Amino acid sequence: MKYIIITGGVMSGLGKGITAASVGRILKNRGYRVTAVKIDPYLNIDAGTMNPAQHGEVFVLKDGGEVDLDLGNYERFLDIELTSPHNITTGKVYRTVIEKERRGDFLGETVQIIPHITDQIKACIQQAAEEEFPDGTKADACLVEVGGTVGDIESMPFLEAIRQMRGELPEHDYVLIHVTLIPEDTMGDLKTKPTQHSVKALRELGLHADIIVGRSERPIGAQTKRKISAFCDLPQAGVISAATVPDIYEVPMEMEKEGLADVLSTHLNLEKREADSSWYRLVTREYTNRVTIAIVSKYGIEDVYISIKEALKHAGRALSTEVKIAWLDAERFETCQLKDCDGVLIPGGFGKRGIEGKIEAIRFARENSVPFLGLCLGFQLCVVEYARNVLGIPDATSEEIGGGTHVIALLPEQEGLMELGGTMRLGDYPAEIRDGTLAMKLYGQKVITERHRHRYEVNPRCISRLEDAGLVFSARNKNRMECAELPSHPFFLATQFHPEFKSRPTNPAPPYLGFVEACRANKRTK
Repeated sequence: MKYIIITGGVMSGLGKGITAASVGRILKNRGYRVTAVKIDPYLNIDAGTMNPAQHGEVFVLKDGGEVDLDLGNYERFLDIELTSPHNITTGKVYRTVIEKERRGDFLGETVQIIPHITDQIKACIQQAAEEEFPDGTKADACLVEVGGTVGDIESMPFLEAIRQMRGELPEHDYVLIHVTLIPEDTMGDLKTKPTQHSVKALRELGLHADIIVGRSERPIGAQTKRKISAFCDLPQAGVISAATVPDIYEVPMEMEKEGLADVLSTHLNLEKREADSSWYRLVTREYTNRVTIAIVSKYGIEDVYISIKEALKHAGRALSTEVKIAWLDAERFETCQLKDCDGVLIPGGFGKRGIEGKIEAIRFARENSVPFLGLCLGFQLCVVEYARNVLGIPDATSEEIGGGTHVIALLPEQEGLMELGGTMRLGDYPAEIRDGTLAMKLYGQKVITERHRHRYEVNPRCISRLEDAGLVFSARNKNRMECAELPSHPFFLATQFHPEFKSRPTNPAPPYLGFVEACRANKRTK
């Protein structure tokens, strides 16, 4: 097993996750099987209870793990499905060690950061790295991204574990990539001093960068690379320019041009294979159409909806259609803004804020034959809107929102729960699709499996009344409604699940593919 460690310096948010995913894609393009681990130094057990406005999207894995958004990038770039052990947090590590201590596993030893915590970190990394793929094979290489910035107090045990790994692994089974910021001053010069200080902090922890990835707004020239090489004690070929590009899927291609594949092959003693260029042909395909889609959201931060943005991009690229997103505040938008768009999307979310605005957007799309896609909460609110304005129940609402006629009710297994973390209906669940429906047309198969994250469902007592009024529940999991649609509408589909979590550049999610295609058709008729 080859371990590729990715650390970051100077500041957070530089793009370590995209760098890691791009490195993995470069290896995958050469036929190597790659898996990934994300280390998050926070004390939370997982990302499930974190405020998305602060932490970004909560990505859901097939086994129900609620994890950092970077694992979504790994899955999309590497076209794999990961599980909960691939996201290691301080909370998970300490909980496991404390549980062992309570059982007496340490036989009276004084439990300390070294060796007990660091040993557990290494064990977690190894467990994730050696997890088998569905076909029974294992990865050739494992990416290990250490979250945060070198020097953060929270990261220290993880960096120490990474240091120990270097001494325990064979020479060609370990490489450390350090991602740093190379800012530009007012004179237009690229400055290397932050990188020098970051590498110095890395050395103080006993770590040495084999490769430095310099993040900058424009490409790094040979002179800057020579300077970094001299001050940071690595060959110039090991200094990789990572300038900002229009599309994250172009990053592997830019790193290819920088010669990263050859540098990695040398460090890891890998056979130097020719790259499969189909990925690069896909991500550079030219657009022949453009659509604008309104996303009516309650969070003003795009990172909350990364998977949705990427799923729209995947579908658009497959259809040679550039998707422009109009971000509309659910509490402040005006109907005239919807008229300028070719489709309306209502994403998931929690809480009461912005609910009425989302319902009005759904009504607009339904009454004006505008393509509509609802996701999770968007599915539930499309049921509420239909109950209010078609079925004639003016106080129809969700139990999550407050008093009224609850056409959306709390899942029975959610009643009386004392803990919020990890207790929703999470991960993969199957759904059976009805013949002759839009969902069947999109998926082309009777049974599908999609990922979920919710506590509420369509109230079973209201289902027959809604169906009698014309709302079609086209997919179900036993007595749970999974899809809703309107046959008389050009494209009106809502899903309780999150199809965006399984969307890939090479395999767009069917609901998104159909939605973007409908938006394109709608644009032509305007």
